Amino acid sequence: MKTAIVLGATGLIGKHLVEQLQHHSLFSKVVAVTRRPVDFGSAKVTNAVVNFEQLENHADVFQGDILFSCLGTTKKQAGSIAKQRIVDFDYQLQAAQLAKRNKVAHYLLVSSSGANGKSRSPYLKMKGQLEDEIRQLHFERTSIIQPSLLLGQRDHTRIAETLGSYFLPVLCKLPSLRKFKPIKGSQVATKMVEISLMPPQNKCFFKLDELF
Repeated sequence: MKTAIVLGATGLIGKHLVEQLQHHSLFSKVVAVTRRPVDFGSAKVTNAVVNFEQLENHADVFQGDILFSCLGTTKKQAGSIAKQRIVDFDYQLQAAQLAKRNKVAHYLLVSSSGANGKSRSPYLKMKGQLEDEIRQLHFERTSIIQPSLLLGQRDHTRIAETLGSYFLPVLCKLPSLRKFKPIKGSQVATKMVEISLMPPQNKCFFKLDELF
C-alpha cells in the first residue's frame, strides 16, 4: 500500500489524479496539497492546506512514497512570465526538494512537450530548466511527463487553449505536427498512475505518443 502526494490537486490533471488514486486499491492514502481548503469527499484523501510562499514550514506534508507534481498557472493568470515562474518553477522545485529530504522515492512531474532549458520560448525554457533541476535531485526514480495542449473542463477559461482544442486535432493529422496533438487531462492522470505502479526502470521521459 502506498501514500501518494498530489501537488496541484485542484488543477486539470490533479483533480483526476486524486479521484483515480482514491479509488485505487494499491494506494492507502492520498495527500492533496492545496492553497485553500477543499473537500474531496473521501476518507482516504487528506487535504493539506499550505502557504506556498512559506513551503519550508510545511515540510511534513511531503512525506510518502510518491509525489505527483502537476502544479501550474498561465502567464495571463499570473500577470507576467516572472510571476508564472514562481508557481511553475519555484514552488514545484521547493516541493521536490522537501520530498527528497523526506526520502520520497518516486517523483512524477508534468512538464511540457518541447521543454528545453535553452529554448527561446520563456515558457519552454522554464519547463526545461525545471526538468534539469529535478534530475539533479536524484530521486530513486524520476518520471517526467511531456504532454502537449491539455483538454478538459477547467475552473476558468483559457481562450488560446479553447481555440487550440478545436483546430489542433485537425492540424495534428499532419505528420510534422503530431507531437502537438492535444490530450485530455484525465488521460495524463491515468498514465501517471500507470507509470507510478510500473516496476523500476531507467526510463525517465514519457513523451506525448506514449501517453495515449
